[in-house]
Amino acid sequence: MPRIGFFTRLLDEGTAAQRYRWALEQIQQAERAGFATAWVAQHHFDADEGGLPTPWPFLGAAAQATSRIRLGTAVVTLPHENPVRTAEDAAVLDILSDGRFEFGIAPGASPENLAALGYENTNARERFNQDLPVLRAALAGEPLGSTDKVMQPLSPGLGERIWQATFSANGATRAGQAGDGLMLSRIQPGAEVGELVGDLQMPIIETYREHLTSGVEPRILASRTAVVIDEENRSAALKHLRTRVAHLAERNLRSNGEPINAADLSDTELLRYTGTYFGTVDEVAEQLAEDKAAAAATEVSFQVHSLDPGHELTMRSLELLGTQVAPALGWSVAG
Repeated sequence: MPRIGFFTRLLDEGTAAQRYRWALEQIQQAERAGFATAWVAQHHFDADEGGLPTPWPFLGAAAQATSRIRLGTAVVTLPHENPVRTAEDAAVLDILSDGRFEFGIAPGASPENLAALGYENTNARERFNQDLPVLRAALAGEPLGSTDKVMQPLSPGLGERIWQATFSANGATRAGQAGDGLMLSRIQPGAEVGELVGDLQMPIIETYREHLTSGVEPRILASRTAVVIDEENRSAALKHLRTRVAHLAERNLRSNGEPINAADLSDTELLRYTGTYFGTVDEVAEQLAEDKAAAAATEVSFQVHSLDPGHELTMRSLELLGTQVAPALGWSVAG
């Protein structure tokens, strides 16, 4: 039985200050509605992808604004960061939040972003493979580099709360062998129109479970887009369907390499192709009941992107997800 989480990329229309304030209010709403976790994305330079370049001060504010909900990164793109400094930031946040931090990481980084950050080596995979052991060593309090220096302060157990995001079975194998959690996206590259993301992700989950370190409990997070509405808000919530969701669809390619033309898809097909669960409580519960990967996950984190219905409808969607949709599915919510 999965627990439920909230995920935001801080993309509400408004100034940075408004986005940060609204996101904090949404995390507080998620806590009230029984969500177990709240996750934030980190993006450098590209405001269309996400509005938060550094998660640490924001999650520190969220820690002070909440008392129970766990707080996570989805994700820190490790090749962008100094691994020791990142470990320090994570440890301080974990201490401030009384051990509520969940540490999601990923290797994906463009050469252009790495160059803009001043790195000479712009091979993201190579950097990730070099930096992840350094991050683990710092969190474990091991001597760093050729010195006898160790990171301070340490937060016990934080190294056991690392999650790795991936689209592939190879990534699932790496996460499982390391004993890390597995993070799956709201979409799966190469999907065809009509295919369910949950069906496509089941082989990845099975690979992770097969390679998971003995004695380690599986941690599997499936991210999903869901906007739950009252019927009278349907038109307002669908306002961006033909722009933002269509843009998401057209960024993908079919499995044969052909581009997607969103104009060829009906509204229903567009929502289904992008894995967007939308509608009333009963409609969304029915849609989620078909999602095999979500049911097999230990956690499902819900976001409103790319539909982005605005702050007011997001607040209502969170309330409905936590108090009505999740209980209807028998999923875990806090008491």
